[in-house]
Amino acid sequence: MFSIEHEFDATVVTLVDEGSPHLQEDVIVSSFEECITVEQYDPRTDRVNRITLSLSQMKDLAAALSLPEGVYTRAKR
Repeated sequence: MFSIEHEFDATVVTLVDEGSPHLQEDVIVSSFEECITVEQYDPRTDRVNRITLSLSQMKDLAAALSLPEGVYTRAKR
């Protein structure tokens, strides 16, 4: 399950793990004008881990999800 919310300065997607009994914490993806952040709470450390991706890195990641193993570059647009 996931939800999408449009806030003042970001679009926020929350991914909820509804799988087997060994569930992971929710993942929150926030899309800002200049970057994307991915956050997940870690109960072992009682902290939220955050990764910040540039828009270029996010485009690379999206492209990589459907490609076979290898090294690639995206054409500039």
